[in-house]
Amino acid sequence: MAVSKAADLLQEALALHRRGAVAEAAVRYADVLRADPGNAEAHCYLGMIACQHGRFAEGAARAQQSLACDPDNPRAHVLLGRALAALGRPDAALASFDRAIALEPGAARAHGHRADLLAELGRNAEAIESYDRALALSPDAVADWFNRGGALIAAGRYEEAIASFQRAAALDPKLDRAEVLRAPLFLSKLRICDWTNYRDDAAQLLSMIRTNEPLSVPFAALMLPCSPAEQLQCARRYVQDQPAPPLLWRGEIYSHDRIRVAYLSADFREHATSHLTAGLFEQHDRSRFEITALSFGEDDHSAVRRRVAAAFEHFVDVRAKGDQQIAEEMRRLEVDIAVDLMGFTKDHRLGVLARRPAPIQVNYLGYPGTMGAPYVDYIIADGTVIPEEDEACYAERVVRLPGTYQVNDAKRPISASTPSRRDCGLPDDAFVFCCFNNTQKLNPDVFDVWMRVLRAAENSVLWLLEGSVTAAANLRAAAERRGVAARRLIFAGKTSLPEHLARQRQADLFLDTLPCNAHTTASDALWAGLPVLTQMGAAFPGRVAASLLRAVGLPELIVATPQDYEKRAIELAENPDALATLRRRLAANRATTALFDTALFARRIEAAYTAMYQRYQAGLAPAKIIVD
Repeated sequence: MAVSKAADLLQEALALHRRGAVAEAAVRYADVLRADPGNAEAHCYLGMIACQHGRFAEGAARAQQSLACDPDNPRAHVLLGRALAALGRPDAALASFDRAIALEPGAARAHGHRADLLAELGRNAEAIESYDRALALSPDAVADWFNRGGALIAAGRYEEAIASFQRAAALDPKLDRAEVLRAPLFLSKLRICDWTNYRDDAAQLLSMIRTNEPLSVPFAALMLPCSPAEQLQCARRYVQDQPAPPLLWRGEIYSHDRIRVAYLSADFREHATSHLTAGLFEQHDRSRFEITALSFGEDDHSAVRRRVAAAFEHFVDVRAKGDQQIAEEMRRLEVDIAVDLMGFTKDHRLGVLARRPAPIQVNYLGYPGTMGAPYVDYIIADGTVIPEEDEACYAERVVRLPGTYQVNDAKRPISASTPSRRDCGLPDDAFVFCCFNNTQKLNPDVFDVWMRVLRAAENSVLWLLEGSVTAAANLRAAAERRGVAARRLIFAGKTSLPEHLARQRQADLFLDTLPCNAHTTASDALWAGLPVLTQMGAAFPGRVAASLLRAVGLPELIVATPQDYEKRAIELAENPDALATLRRRLAANRATTALFDTALFARRIEAAYTAMYQRYQAGLAPAKIIVD
């Protein structure tokens, strides 16, 4: 009799749930369980409601109660997976999704949720495969098409990402106008140099930032002509929309023999961050600092990965762990200073710092701008990238290093064999302008100037990285439209970093981009002996090359306006003696200035860490720090 009553109550609850009367449905599900405590469906639906309201521990408990009643219920396994993922237990969550799929291979949502978790963990190839399975079962699943686009971006498959986003928008016309789509679509188009509607797209994104609408990918702001204040507004808006988990550090003052510094990154691999920082990790003073790496990116088994891993006292691979688990590990280790090397870049784990696992949390190097987060205490900068008048535009307290904020590795190898111009596909007798920035930093405004420079300097070519076949084709077509023969654009294929540095010796002048400068690519060029011409931007991402040029003693290669930039490029192309003088000075300064003195940089950043630590030990709040 009770079971029959429970069945009737369950049907009433489901009807209420379908109508959106969730609170009333929850009451009725509870009635079902009073009549039939072993009703697996009622436990499962109550768990779903709990998860929808952010009560994931309750959701997991309900899912487990449902499975105790019916171990083969795929819906309950999916629910448990969702709850465990939110609770920071990704391995257990994946096991739940896999069990659901084994029980019901056609469960599209199980494949979709599994894909979402894999993408969150940075396992993008696996995520794409799961999205494809989900969409084969449910071709109209808008969220899966959209999230698949994000995974495709992370995998570097930009044309497919654009198609996936467009498919999502076609299925849901509201999405086509939604802010969530604009930033990733804009960045995907930049990556392949598709500048169709570029100015309208950029204007829309700027308008969103200025009206405090959320950008789903705040990294896009770096590619826009934003002021520092606008970048702060964009970052803060993004952070405000993220979950606010409980904080792990509650004000304790640790007492350690050495300052415990943990560097967090997904990029301890063949990546610009590792090429810049490897020497710093090796140079740290182990008598004063205990240095740990928390690596949540792939192990690509590269030489730089091995070098970086060997440089740390503790190298902890936490890729398979969720944000909560990583934060708990940091709290257990009693990390004094957590240095995030990611910001809002690909595969970041912002949720780790959001849990406040360390008393001092620092934004450094990976993201040239504020994170807008109340739980990030400091940003490491210099007087060029963050002038004093801009300090109010940073949520963090500014730590200003002398010279440049950017670390460089004095051991960065350059191939002993320099290829000839012919080997590089370059003409022997032409002036070679180059820009080896990735394609997303290129835009039609910069390209317009470059094409005017090529038209003025008739015997010249422009040497670029070949981001993709599509990007190269789009750039050649853009040159033709601007009256420059496509053959004057020459594309460099992929090669190892030592060989890439060596071939740069065959270029004459590096032309920088704006609003986002060359960063590692500028220091690469200077290390190879190649002068860099830059225009000073309004915000951090457009001021990095100027910081590097000042640090290496070449301030005359910093200009203020596009007109000055164009004029200076043409002058240097037409005056080989002036350019030769600059190259000789660069060659001399490379060995004598601070830019490539890794040991000196290590002492400077350690002085910054020490100042942060002393304030914390004294019970003082973070404050501006200037390292002499």
